[in-house]
This record gives sequence, C-alpha cells and structure tokens, in this order.
Amino acid sequence: MSDTGKVVLIGGGPGAWDLITVRGMRALQAADVILTDHLGPASELDKLCDVETKEVIDVAKLPYSRQVSQEKTNELLVEHARAGKTVARLKGGDPFVFGRGFEEVQACAAAGVACEVIPGVTSAVSVPAAIGVPVTQRGVVHAFTVVSGHVAPDHSSSLVDWRALAASGATLCVIMGVRNVGAIAAELQAGGLAADTPAAVIQEGTTDQQRGFRCTLATLAETFESNAIGSPAVYVIGEVAGL
Repeated sequence: MSDTGKVVLIGGGPGAWDLITVRGMRALQAADVILTDHLGPASELDKLCDVETKEVIDVAKLPYSRQVSQEKTNELLVEHARAGKTVARLKGGDPFVFGRGFEEVQACAAAGVACEVIPGVTSAVSVPAAIGVPVTQRGVVHAFTVVSGHVAPDHSSSLVDWRALAASGATLCVIMGVRNVGAIAAELQAGGLAADTPAAVIQEGTTDQQRGFRCTLATLAETFESNAIGSPAVYVIGEVAGL
C-alpha cells in the first residue's frame, strides 16, 4: 500500500448536514481533496470543514441526468492519492448500501492505495424515522428488507424477487425507486401483498425540503403522481407505515 496519500470513504448520512458521524466530519477536515455526490451533506460542506482549503470535485451521478462514470471517479481517487494527498470520498447514506463503495475500495486496492471506510446513517432506516415510521416494531414485524428500485421488476437485469418479498412478512424499504413505483407496487400485489397494506413516502428526508405522505400499497403510485414526488425519495411498505 502507498505510504503517502490515502482515500477515506465517508458515509454522509441521509441528507441533513449534521447527521454525518463525528469521525466523518473529522475526515473531511483532514482531507486535501473531497469528491462529492449529490446526496448527503455535499451542498453544505462549509458547515463541516473549511472548503477554501480543499479541492472539491463533483462526481455526482444524477438519476436519469448528468453522470460522472464510476471509472472516472475511481481514476480521480487513485490519481490524487498517488500524488500524496488525503482524499475524502463523500457519499450519501452509507458507502456500502447501494453506494458503490466497495467498488471504490477494490479500485484503491488494485492501485495499491490505502483506503479507510467510515460508515454512515443509511436513508433506508433514518428517513422513515424522520416522519415517525419505525422499520421494526415489537409485536408487529421482526424483519425489514432494504431494496433498490432502480431496475423495474420485469427488467432482464433485475436481481430482486419481488413476489418473494411480498410473501416475506418483512417491512420493505425501497430506495432509488421513484421511476418504477407503479411497476413495483403492481408486482408486490401480484405476489399476494394486500392492496390495503399501509405505505409511507418521504421525499428529501431529514432536510428542510422534507415531505411525507401516508397511503396504501394500492394508492402508492397515485400518491407519487398527485404530489409530484421526485428523487431522492424513500418509501416504506408494511404494517409499521400505518402506526
């Protein structure tokens, strides 16, 4: 491993700048270069460190819009670390929950660059909590599943068995599922999950722009449409959403 520069992957939390961990904040303060995403506290870095003393690089992957390739991000991490710099890679949520964090760990390892991972608070659990929805509750449900909805259920690249999830009895926390909400709701109902199963939707959770809505599985897609809900949003399906 390199004994000069290094990379630190930081989970920035669900959105609010002060929901990053203390260790994550200190890593930002110690960094020479910061590579940011569009989620988490990226827009409020100045509250966490002196940005005037850092080189800040935006490598966001905006849903269905401008994207910096993962390969380019990996190259930047390695390039700056090899130049002897401490590189902070700031991600939304937790780096290892649908954040491609392990891909970046692998890229650093392949290049001989030291890499540290600082966990973050995932939106899959914290954003529902922000409107009072627990993902588990004694006597109600003993399991929850975090699932990515970025691929439609009928897509050839889907790795999710939605009908099995419908029969699991677990709370379902769906992230990155705005575009496919209608197809997901329909597939869960086809798998036997009752149409009147409670659901909750939270957009921009934990931020000043947070909006939350209660509905049912049957009205989930309609709730998105009638309220013009866009990314980032988390939705929860299960009895806990009705508490």
